[in-house]
Amino acid sequence: MINEKQLKEIVDLIVSKLISEKQQKVESKKESPVVTVPVNLPQEGDYDGCTCKTCCEYEEEEEKELIEDLTAVDIQKEILVPNPVDRSALEYFKSKTPARIGVWRCGPRPLTRTVLRFRADHATAQDAVFSELDVSIAEKYNLLLVQSLVKNKDQYLTRPDLGKKLAPESEDLIKRKCPKDVDVQIVIADGLSSKAIAANIDDILPPLLNGLKKYGFKLGKGILVKYGRMEIMDQIGMLVKAKVVVLLIGERPGLGTAESMSAYLVYNPNPETVVADHNVISNIHKGGTPPSEAGAYLVTVIKKMYDAKLSGVNLKL
Repeated sequence: MINEKQLKEIVDLIVSKLISEKQQKVESKKESPVVTVPVNLPQEGDYDGCTCKTCCEYEEEEEKELIEDLTAVDIQKEILVPNPVDRSALEYFKSKTPARIGVWRCGPRPLTRTVLRFRADHATAQDAVFSELDVSIAEKYNLLLVQSLVKNKDQYLTRPDLGKKLAPESEDLIKRKCPKDVDVQIVIADGLSSKAIAANIDDILPPLLNGLKKYGFKLGKGILVKYGRMEIMDQIGMLVKAKVVVLLIGERPGLGTAESMSAYLVYNPNPETVVADHNVISNIHKGGTPPSEAGAYLVTVIKKMYDAKLSGVNLKL
């Protein structure tokens, strides 16, 4: 058995050895030669077209430091299982869902790549929630820009009730600028993902408008709502006395995509209208229902709604 004195001597020996090694490393660093930068090194911005060794090595080192954008990789095509027994079956299952299947490891110790991809997708979703609406869309498509009672993004996320009603000045603007007694009123709102509006509006709006015009519907002036929630469509519909109101709004982003849009529809909105009186077409994005296809389908639903004078659970599609 080692007594207390012997144990103390061993500890002192180890500590003194560690201190000695650390001092040697410090001394060796002091003795190492200082590397100086050549005085003829080009200034910042002068590297384009340069063929000197120093510049080329500098650019190569910069390229090595670039980190792969994992969100740019199609998760439904990425196979992480090494040498799968049935690769074709795994590829088939992954092609059918954006869920994180076939990641090889699970539980408390997944692959580093899997963890990084999860965090990257989560960050993308957060960015979508906090991003602001591109109001230039209003000018591009001749839309009337209005705003809910919400004053800023923080208030929008903490006070959902304020996003359901128009600000008084916006309500007055709609009364003055928009035609009344229309057949179809189109409303666009940022919702919880303004990125969804930016990603899909150019593909969904043209076929929607063209289809409605072919049926001869009287269209109201398009309205773009900043900080809008779904229920705001009913208030707008009552202000312009629209028979059918269509709302294109950004969905709450998830880990699968931050660009998913929903289309809500309601017939003859009034003070008695409830959620069950609305129809919805969701998951409109390039990886779900393509926006151009959704635009054409919306025309079909609007026609059935208009003819039946019904919407929501009472409408048989």
